[in-house]
Amino acid sequence: MRSIFLNLALALSIGCICINCANRGNPNGGEKDIDPPKIVNTSPKNYTTNFKGNTIKITFNEYIKLKDLQKQLIISPPMKTQPVITPTGGASKFVSIKILDTLQPNTTYAFNFGNSIQDNNEGNPYTFYKYIFSTGNYIDSLTVSGTITDALKRKPETFVSVMLYEVDSTFTDSIIYKETPKYITNTLDSVTSYTIENVKEGKYLLLALKDKNGDNKFQQKSDQIAFEKEFITVPTDTTYNLKLFNENIDFKPSRPLLVNGEKIIIGYEGDPEKATFTVQSEVPEDFKFRITKDAKKDTLYYWYAPKLTLDSIILDVEHPDITKSFTVRLRDKERDSLVISSLPNGPIGYEEDFKISGSIPFTGYDASKIKLIDQDSLPVPYTVKPLDSATNTYAFAFDKAEENRYQMEILPGAFTDFFNNTNDTITYTLNTPKKDSFGNLRLNVNNATYPIIVQLTTEKGVVKYEKYATAQAPLDFLDIAPGKYFIRVIFDANGNKIYDTGHYRTKTLPEIVKHSEKQIDEVRAGWDTETSFTLKD
Repeated sequence: MRSIFLNLALALSIGCICINCANRGNPNGGEKDIDPPKIVNTSPKNYTTNFKGNTIKITFNEYIKLKDLQKQLIISPPMKTQPVITPTGGASKFVSIKILDTLQPNTTYAFNFGNSIQDNNEGNPYTFYKYIFSTGNYIDSLTVSGTITDALKRKPETFVSVMLYEVDSTFTDSIIYKETPKYITNTLDSVTSYTIENVKEGKYLLLALKDKNGDNKFQQKSDQIAFEKEFITVPTDTTYNLKLFNENIDFKPSRPLLVNGEKIIIGYEGDPEKATFTVQSEVPEDFKFRITKDAKKDTLYYWYAPKLTLDSIILDVEHPDITKSFTVRLRDKERDSLVISSLPNGPIGYEEDFKISGSIPFTGYDASKIKLIDQDSLPVPYTVKPLDSATNTYAFAFDKAEENRYQMEILPGAFTDFFNNTNDTITYTLNTPKKDSFGNLRLNVNNATYPIIVQLTTEKGVVKYEKYATAQAPLDFLDIAPGKYFIRVIFDANGNKIYDTGHYRTKTLPEIVKHSEKQIDEVRAGWDTETSFTLKD
């Protein structure tokens, strides 16, 4: 019996020990690792001078991975042939850099890894690690710093490249389109600030790009740009504020093509407003033409009459940006039919015009064949604004009453087009909403230099309402949709009533724009709201 009790006690003791051991290894996995990886060795050493090799190895105390390396890594000066950097997909205890480019003499190079180096398990970043070396006898240590803003929007883009081009015997204004800069940094996701480090003494062009394709060169069609008008001299104590903007794309026509009878299509880039079109071929004395613009595409339509018996014509396109001659082959094709369209459809705003457009250029209208009545069948007087030739649109303006219905009857022959076609009978019905479904806003702008363009925008900068002011006076935004708005004020320096952006080649900066820091008091339906916006110097 004693032996049985001893064996039982021994078994219970062993079981308890096993349970205790299991319990000690089973809590919640211990404290979470929040420490970033540590560098234990670099070869060659960081800040090496007279660098001669082409391989760099950075060793860590634990396994690391590289995350978003292409987005985070900044190499200054940029290399034409990108180095091979590992690990690329898995984990490793070291980062290896193999340089494939020919290094410039007496130059300081910096590899800024941003937040790309992280430990493999928890993703703790080794923040903003920089490996620096010089091919000369010393490390350049001067800096250029400043802020990034957007010339038109409330907030700039993130990951903006800021560059320095050395002004030496090889410098030209076109260098930003063809060559990479001498020094470069990136705002990453800090949004507003930058510092270019390890710069040598000298004269530079300071430039910033929202570089869409990452080639460190300016692409007018896709990139935002900012620049300092005057060259800067390093060392400098100045903080430079760079304002990003989109240039107006230079006008460039594509090859014209006959698509329908007496209708030539011309695609384009940029602004076609200043373009002129001349036929150099021999045409009849009664030859005429009209140009219209597609409402949705970057396309012009060249309409001509009468029908030509030529096999082709020479069409010259002249513009301040470009002059080109094109040969357009002619064929027998059926002409377009006249199609009438209108805007808006259904509800119409109190300050809104009713617009009628045609698929073929209008040559006139007959007001006696256009009748506008209200819901009581009473005639409503209207005025017709001059034809917008580019969009081929007539705008009808008339006074509108609250919660009223309007009907416009257009009889046959009211509109005549370029080929002497006329319309069939058309009837449009419009209605106005209740006044108390809208709000009114009186805005006082203080400390302004006139003229100014005052806009109410969404948080993302979409313009909802706009007023133009030439002198100090309250601005009344009537019958606007309820909601919260931001204020944007554009200083219209040339008085053309539109916002003018900048241009690098002409060294033109955008017109000055000011934003309200916060949304204005909410505009409520059926309420009158008054607010002020004081502009800071």
